[in-house]
Order: sequence, then C-alpha cells, then structure tokens
Amino acid sequence: MPRGARVALVAETLPYFHRFFFACQYAGLIPVPVPMPVSLGGKETYVHKLRQMIRAADASIAVASSDTIGLVREAAAGLQLEYIATPDAFDSLPEAGEIDPARRDEPCYIQYSSGSTSAPKGIVISQRSVTANAQATIVHGLNLHSGDRCTSWLPLYHDMGLVGFCITPMLCQLSVDYISTPDFARRSLSWLQLISENRGTLAFSPSFGYDLCVRRAANGAGANAAYDLSCWRVAGIGGDMVRADVLDRFAEKFADHGFERTAFAPSYGLAESTLAVSFPPLEDEFETDVIDLTLYERTGAAVPANGSKRTRSFVVCGRPMPEHELAIHDRHGDRLPDRQVGRLMIKGPSITPGYFDDPEATARILSDDGWLDTGDLGYTVDGALVVTGRSKDLIICNGRNIWPQDIEWAVERLPDLRSGDVAAFSVDGPDGETVVTVVQCRLRDPSKRERLRREVAAMVRMCAGVNCKVTLVAHRSLPMTSSGKLSRARAKTNYLSGVYQSTPIAAGTAAVGS
Repeated sequence: MPRGARVALVAETLPYFHRFFFACQYAGLIPVPVPMPVSLGGKETYVHKLRQMIRAADASIAVASSDTIGLVREAAAGLQLEYIATPDAFDSLPEAGEIDPARRDEPCYIQYSSGSTSAPKGIVISQRSVTANAQATIVHGLNLHSGDRCTSWLPLYHDMGLVGFCITPMLCQLSVDYISTPDFARRSLSWLQLISENRGTLAFSPSFGYDLCVRRAANGAGANAAYDLSCWRVAGIGGDMVRADVLDRFAEKFADHGFERTAFAPSYGLAESTLAVSFPPLEDEFETDVIDLTLYERTGAAVPANGSKRTRSFVVCGRPMPEHELAIHDRHGDRLPDRQVGRLMIKGPSITPGYFDDPEATARILSDDGWLDTGDLGYTVDGALVVTGRSKDLIICNGRNIWPQDIEWAVERLPDLRSGDVAAFSVDGPDGETVVTVVQCRLRDPSKRERLRREVAAMVRMCAGVNCKVTLVAHRSLPMTSSGKLSRARAKTNYLSGVYQSTPIAAGTAAVGS
C-alpha cells in the first residue's frame, strides 16, 4: 500500500476505530473517518452518502465492524478498493515489515463535510495543524491537567468528537468515557450518569444535547437519579448556534444535582480550522450580548439594546486562541469595526491546507495570505466573538436581515411542536423574496393541522414582522446533516422540488401548504 493512500474508517464508537486511526499515522496512510449508519434518513441514503465519500477520497481500503461491513461493501461496489474488511480480518493478515510514519507537514486525516450539500468536500488536516490546535486547546482553551477526565457521546466522524475527544485526550494522556451517539439519543441522561459515576470534568455538546437532557428529565426520565455533577468543571458548547435559553434551562434543571452554571464554556470552531478557534474565560458565567433587533435589520449594526422594544440576545463565544486571529469583513473584503455584522475570517496554524483534490473549492475559502472565509456571520465586542449564523442561511426580505433561527425557535415554542421541528428559509417569488416555514407535524386531524398552520403564520408575523408560506410535513421529514444539524439548504431544495408537497403527514393525509 503506497504512502498517502486513503483508508475509509467507519467511525463507530468502538475500540477498533482508535486503533486503526492511530495505526494509519504510523504507517503513513491517511484515515478518512466516515459516518456510522445513524440519523441519515435510512439505508439507501446512508449507502449513497458513504459511496460519495469513498469515491471522493479515492480510498484504497475500508474498515468497518461486522455489523456495518455489509453496508460498506454495498457502498463501495464497483469502486475497485483493494481491501474491505472487519478489524479481525485485518488482524489475521501477515505483517508488512517496515513502516514509514507520517511527517509534520503531511496529512493527518481527511474529514468530509457534514452533508448540507450533495457533493461532500474533504477537509485535509495536517499533522502540524492538528497538533497546533490541540496544544492551544490543552494549554489556553481548557487549561487541562492530570486530574481531568473526559466524557463524550459525540460522533467520531465530526471534528468536535474526533479532535476534542479522541486526538486531544490522546496527546495529553487523559482518559475518556464514551457513550455511543445512538445510545445518547435514546437515553440522554446516561451521559450525565456517566459523568457523575466516573467524576468526569470535561464534556462538550451542541445546544441540542443539553436541551435533550432537559426534556428527558422533564418527562420523568431519571427522575430518581442521584447523580452528582459538581465534578463537571467545563461544560462546553459548540458545533452550532449557542442558545442562551437552553443553557439557562439546563443550569436550572440540574442545579440540585450539583451543576454550576459557571461550568458553561460557549466556544467557536469549525473543521476547516481543525476544531477550536475561540474560548471564553473559564469559571466565569457565560456572557450574552443584547442588541437592538430593528436597527440591525435595517443597518447590519449590532447596537446595544438600551431599552429597545425589539431585541435579540446572543451568546459571546470568547476570544481567539494564541497565534490565531479573527476578523469581520464586509462583502467587499474590507475589515469591519466592533459591532458591525459581517463575514467571519480566521487565520492561524490550525487552518486546513485545503480541500482534498479540489483546488477550486480551496481557492474560494483561502486567501493568498492565509485568511480562511468560514462562511459564518458575526461581529466582535471588544475583541470577543459573537456568531450570528451561516451567511448562506440569512433571510433578506424587503431590505431587512432576518435570522432563520429567530423564526424557528419562536415557532418551536408552540404547544404541538418540539425543538428541531422547524426550518425557515427564503425563496425567490414574483414580488421578491418570500419566507417559507416548513414544520414537522404529528397531528392527524385536519382541523388541528389547519389551526397549527395559522398559529405558525401568526407566530412568524409576530416575531419577524413578515408573512410566510407554511408547509406542514411528516415527522422526521426535515433533512439533518451527519453531525445532527438542520440542513436548511436541503430543506429548501426539497421544498422547491415539490418533495414536501407529496409527503404524507399521516396515512391518507396530504401535506398542507399556503
């Protein structure tokens, strides 16, 4: 097997993944962690996505457990891989002799994008960039020490799980207690139980993970649990927009279990920068910035509310790590001052050298002088970062800037809906941009569905001041990325292609649109 050959590893939460991932480093091969078959819309969707990634990486080898190997063989059919096998089958092969480990400027691994578009892009992470990011995280971001212990349910094919709870703990020799992602989805409070039992000090999650724990506890799950969370010194939040309301509810719900809200550490990162970009000060309560929403919608400036009637609260995600820089640019590429919303640019030793075998995509995000366009929007407050969302998701209606999250989170508060049930986006119409709200509906009665549609439209008018088209779709119809985030781009594609109009809400019923 030539040096630099790609090895597709199904990133199951099993010991073989760690063994093969680090063995690739010693052998001079490049591991490509690929998703396990969970939350991807069924077997056919999983096999299709996996095939796309294996083909894009031009992998020579694929490794998967006995439970998953059949799907991998189906995905790789006709792609002419040299070897597809389980770990046990690899262990029975004869030793190859001398090995030639990877060098500091060579790739460490390739991480494929989480699936918000049809064509996956492989983010190349070098040995140099991953060690730089891990060192900055260990020393500056989290102040790790020998008494720390990690607990994680995060998928190992996502940067927060792979770098944060596999590579970084290995480099500083910390123990990690794992729960598989499917087990967390089914029994979320087992994450907290494991932290309590093994005295975990470090655990991260996107906002929805904390929200899921609150909801399960509110429904009576683990009501009599005696876990003690006073050991949890860093409860990190990342991977998506940080929701202050979710953190407040979690802190209130689990205060009696010893959880301290000062443990929260809202941070910012992305796979193109290996993982982490910014961290807040530890042991301080997380900061929020409340701005005048009306003024922002008209001017793009994030001005403090100061008694304004319409406001928006954002969580501050700290300052960049040493040797890392961030800047906010306007659409012309000019740098913006504090409190002006624009494109978030970053620079530093953790930045990817580019996308695998895709120089055009690389050129779109990396400047000649090393600045990376993250694709996110945000602003700074005295040098601290506030992230406001993805630039491609921003809704511009009648000259106003509207965050889709504001619509989604407001609508989700309706009695018949749950977190993750709503997607908001805009489409071109004869009179300009039209706001569309797609809502997952569990109601079967036509009159109740019609009432929900009216309530959604009224809520959007109240929170965003715009009329919208409302489409009710079946439960679990909204597309999610492999990392568990809503894909508004795919939801918009489904809407425009008519998929949702033909999706039944329940047997014998049709989706409702307006």
